[in-house]
Amino acid sequence: MATLAELVREHTKLEEPVTAHLQRLVGSWGTLSDLCFADLLLFVPEADGDDRFVVVGQVRPTTNQTLHLEDLVGRVMGAEERPLLTRGWQLGSVVEGEVAIPSRGERGRQVVIPVRWQDELVALMTRESALSVGRRPGELERVYVEVFDRLARMIASGDFPFPLDEVATSEMPRVGDGVLVLDASARVDYASPNAVNALHRLGIYSGIEGVSLDEAGLEQSAVDLAFATRLPATEEVAEGTDAMVFRCVPLLDKGAITGALVLLRDVSELRRRDRLLLSKDAAIREVHHRVKNNLQTISSLLRLQSRRLPQGEARHALEESERRVRSIALVHEILSRDTTDEVDFNDILPSLVRMAEDLGSVERPVRITTTGETGELQAAVATPLAVVITELLQNAAEHGFPESAGSESQIIRVTVGFERSDSSLRVTVCDNGIGLPEGFVVEDTTSLGLSIVRSLVRSQLGGTINMRTDGGTVVELVIPVDNQPDDLENL
Repeated sequence: MATLAELVREHTKLEEPVTAHLQRLVGSWGTLSDLCFADLLLFVPEADGDDRFVVVGQVRPTTNQTLHLEDLVGRVMGAEERPLLTRGWQLGSVVEGEVAIPSRGERGRQVVIPVRWQDELVALMTRESALSVGRRPGELERVYVEVFDRLARMIASGDFPFPLDEVATSEMPRVGDGVLVLDASARVDYASPNAVNALHRLGIYSGIEGVSLDEAGLEQSAVDLAFATRLPATEEVAEGTDAMVFRCVPLLDKGAITGALVLLRDVSELRRRDRLLLSKDAAIREVHHRVKNNLQTISSLLRLQSRRLPQGEARHALEESERRVRSIALVHEILSRDTTDEVDFNDILPSLVRMAEDLGSVERPVRITTTGETGELQAAVATPLAVVITELLQNAAEHGFPESAGSESQIIRVTVGFERSDSSLRVTVCDNGIGLPEGFVVEDTTSLGLSIVRSLVRSQLGGTINMRTDGGTVVELVIPVDNQPDDLENL
């Protein structure tokens, strides 16, 4: 489905500022549709004449049934289908009458409203609703339609939509949440039943009509700001555990403010959920922090124990275990800083690289470089991947060269490369060592480190591993980065 901007570019010669004006109108016309209890359509004339119009916007009311069941956006209509459009465009004023609705096999009522930008007629907005015969509207409907008519006159004069307006969010109040209509002195002319109920939750029980919100005991900087700037203003007011969002839209007539439309929404339950989420996030971060501390304690104990042992297999095994525990602790350290369950693995890499480079010596230093980006990874991927990278770097540093290697091979160089796609992460670890033993098969390896790598990659990460000799040892991993398990198995 094409966007409003795409349709305007395709069918008209309107420039970008005009398109932006129309986008602001469409961004705020849910309120208009609810106020008039009708469907709204936005038409722009095609570039080759003023008797054919294309629908670039459509909105249905939440306060009434829709007249149009089908999606009309993108449809081109001529004078034979919508004769009032041509008349409204030629006159440049509001016209109304009946229109055929083929999809329903009946006729409806149509009001054509000119849309101006800087005194130039640029589009037409139509209000389309079912014919009402013999029904007398109630006070709420009458007031809402009167407010819509005032806003429609602002559209026709180019005063609406406003040149500066807030970005609409899911928390913005709508007409069904509660409506106050203010007069030119900011006193309440009308309060809908939902608005009265909402004000009761803020402790305002006395009659609200005829007084200002300040006089009723509710300070409203949004109303003061809207009246002062002639621009919409939004404010959230809290009373204990109750919270209310107020949005004040000034109503203008020839540039003078004649009143305002105030929409209010009770967001107490949303704020309660926000507080619960914050509490949950803090608890999760605290868990990661404590796990990190515990792992660091275990790492320290293993390090102390290894230092008490003489050089040999036992000491080497404890040192390897200490590095594995430390690599897992790094992931939990990153997770303890954020509220999400994802980490940027590039933040973990420097510490893993330092651990591997510490295995080198003055006579045989280890130099590791990294390339590419991993992006955000789930903790279920990052934790085993940290252990895998640690094992591969340690293996390259310790076994890349035999002890008898010549002076030309004294510097151990390792490159770790990452290639991220939408569905997978490719990891390549290359060293400048002597390569793999002849006949090496990864499935048959007896090395504890490579066995851990193989198990983590295939079982926990659901990936593949390939090892070969190409000017040194090359290890290639392909790891899916979606549909990962939520919980890690025990390492």
